[in-house]
Amino acid sequence: MSPRFYQLVVFAGGLSFAAFTFGASKRSSESQPPRQSTTVIIDAGHGGFDRGGIPGQSVAEKTVALDVAQRLHRVLEAGGYRVVMTRDSDVFVPLGTRVSIANSYRNGIFVCIHFNSARRSGANGIETYFYSRDSLALASAVHYSVTRSVSSSNRGVRRRGYFVLRKTRIPAVLVECGFLTNPTEARNAQNGAYRQRLADAIANGVRGRASVQNTLSSPLTIPLQPFIDQTRVRDPDLSRKKRSVKSKKRKSSTSKKEASAEKKAVIGYYIAADNRVISIKTEG
Repeated sequence: MSPRFYQLVVFAGGLSFAAFTFGASKRSSESQPPRQSTTVIIDAGHGGFDRGGIPGQSVAEKTVALDVAQRLHRVLEAGGYRVVMTRDSDVFVPLGTRVSIANSYRNGIFVCIHFNSARRSGANGIETYFYSRDSLALASAVHYSVTRSVSSSNRGVRRRGYFVLRKTRIPAVLVECGFLTNPTEARNAQNGAYRQRLADAIANGVRGRASVQNTLSSPLTIPLQPFIDQTRVRDPDLSRKKRSVKSKKRKSSTSKKEASAEKKAVIGYYIAADNRVISIKTEG
């Protein structure tokens, strides 16, 4: 065998080994799970016979919530996310079904879209709810983005045991995008450009959830948000059943107890280093 021929064989063998190594490395990297969730389950609140809000409310919550959800769907899908809608039309979907859909995507995140309402027309602002500690980063990112994108007041991040948050096994948040019983926020909610701004802001929060840090160490990080713990307040979606005459008599005292529990809110800060929640009680 000539030296020239031997050099060619070694060179070809080296190329083959390099190609094999690259291919194996590529297959190995492709087999690794993605670092971030790529499936977003969007849940538009209410629907069908469930109009949402309170009696006499002029703007139907189910309609504007669905519109924001559909806009969010388009924004996230254009950004490369896989998007699943719990409802994409004016139909009623039971809470259990919404949770089952969310839990069928193990690598997903759950984003529930709602609008608020109150007997007092002056009530206004944005609230973002979560329940599990794995959901606080998502809640922080979404809330931070939305409150910086709209002029409504910041009512804070809140931990509460809503059924769709408590029963999901993936990171889950519920965004209250303003009060439809407030004249200004109801007018905003009926504006397509405003609803698009909400959708864009929520999408930015979804994209930025991996940037949430305990401290604002750089312009590229999002500060972890303090939250109000309202886990002892009942889920209103599960307490709208017909009540007996006897239970109606207890309604007044129950409302006072719930109001007292909400008044004695707890401010908590999630400590990422050891996965603990430190609570600081406040008076009033």
